[in-house]
Amino acid sequence: MISSILFSLILIFSILLFIRNCRKLYRNINLGKDINRSDNSNFRFKKMLRLAFGQSKMFDKPLVGILHFIVYVAFVLINIELLEIVMDGVLGTHRVLAPYLGSFYNFLIAFFELLAFAVIISVVIFWTRRNFLKIKRFISNDLKGWPKNDANYILYIEVVLMFLFLNMNATDQVLQNANYSYYGDYGSFPISSFLFPLYDNFEIASVVIIERASWWLHILGILFFLNYLYYSKHLHILLAFPNTYFSKIKSGGGFDNLDSVYKEVKAMLDPTGDPYSTNNTNQQVEKFGANDVFDLNWFQLLNAYTCTECGRCSSECPANQTGKLLSPRSIMMKTRDRLEEVGKNIDKNKVFKDDGKKLLNDYITKEELWACTTCNACVESCPIGIDPLSIIIDLRRYMVMEESSAPSEINNMMNNLENNGAPWPFNQQDRLNWINN
Repeated sequence: MISSILFSLILIFSILLFIRNCRKLYRNINLGKDINRSDNSNFRFKKMLRLAFGQSKMFDKPLVGILHFIVYVAFVLINIELLEIVMDGVLGTHRVLAPYLGSFYNFLIAFFELLAFAVIISVVIFWTRRNFLKIKRFISNDLKGWPKNDANYILYIEVVLMFLFLNMNATDQVLQNANYSYYGDYGSFPISSFLFPLYDNFEIASVVIIERASWWLHILGILFFLNYLYYSKHLHILLAFPNTYFSKIKSGGGFDNLDSVYKEVKAMLDPTGDPYSTNNTNQQVEKFGANDVFDLNWFQLLNAYTCTECGRCSSECPANQTGKLLSPRSIMMKTRDRLEEVGKNIDKNKVFKDDGKKLLNDYITKEELWACTTCNACVESCPIGIDPLSIIIDLRRYMVMEESSAPSEINNMMNNLENNGAPWPFNQQDRLNWINN
C-alpha cells in the first residue's frame, strides 16, 4: 500500500510538471505573430505521416536512417510496456496484463527485449559517431558545450533505461524459476536470459531487491526523461508532428510578400487617405521584418523548439562549407536561446520587461545573415520541415527596410536598379554596346 501511494504521488507530480512545461512551451511559441497554416489539411496530414511518422528524409543517409528508425520504433512500442508498469505501480500488482494476454504477452516481452537490445547497439553506434569519428557536423563550433553534452546525455539515458528493462526481466525470471511469492511464470526473455549467470550466487532476497530497484529506477528514469525533454533538443520527439504538419507546402525557396509592406504601399496609394489625419498618427506603425522573437511568427518559433541540432542544414549550406560564419543550425539554436530568455523574463515579471537585448545583433550577427545565399538547401535537407531561411530573410528585411543597413555591394546594386533599371553600373543607352564588340 505504501509503495502504491508513493508511486502514485511521484506519477502525479511528474505529469503535473510535464503539463506545466507544456503550457510554458505553448505560451512561448504563441509570443510570435499569427500565421495561417490551416490550408490543404489532407496534404499536410500526409506530409506529417511521411516525414514525422515515416521519417522518410532520414533514409537519405541509409545507415543513420535505419538506426534512428530502430530507436524510434522502440521508443513507441516499448512504451506499451510502460502502461503495464504504471498499472502495477498504482494497483500494487505485478505483470497485471499477463493473465489477460496469455501467450501473446510472452511474444510482446520477447519482442520488447529484442528492440531494447537493438536500441543499445544503435545508441553505441550513434555515440561513437558523435565522439570518435570526427564527423564535421558533430564537431562544429556551434555544437560545443551544452548541445554536445545534451546529445550524449540522451544516449546515456537510453542505454541505462534499456539495461534496466533487461535487468528487471532477468531478475524477474530468476524469481519465477524459484517460485518466489507472486512472480508467476509470465514472459519470454531471449536477451535478458544471458544475464541469468550474474545472479547464480545471489540469495533470493538480494535478487528481489535488485528486481525492485531495477523496476523503480526504470520508471523513475522514464518520468525524468519525460520532463527533461523540455530542456533538451529531443523535444523534437513531440514537436516533429505539429512542425511537419504546419510546415511550408510549397517547394523551393520562394518568399512571401510582407503584409506590413503591402499595407504601407496600399495606404500611400490610396487617393482618399490622409497621412496627417489623427487616426493615422495614433496608429502604431507595423515593423518591417524582424529584430526580435516577437516579430517572428509562431511557426518560426515552433521551428526553433523543434530543431534536432542534427546539423544536416549546416552541412548542406554552401556558405558554411566555404568557411563563412553562417550556420543554419546555429540560427535555430540562437533563436531558441533568445526565446527561452524571453520566457524566463515573463516568468519572473509576469509580463515581458525590456532587457535591452534583441535577437538581431545580441544573438545573431549581421555577418551571419548576409553570408546566406538564399539557396534553400537548409530547408530541403531538414528531416522535419524546419525553415531557417525564413528567419534569416525576416532579419535581413529589418536591416534593409528599418535600419537602411546593408553591405555596400547590395546598396550599390539597389542604387543601380533605381538609376539604371539593372544591377550593373551602366547607363541604359549603353546596354547593347557589347553587340558591337
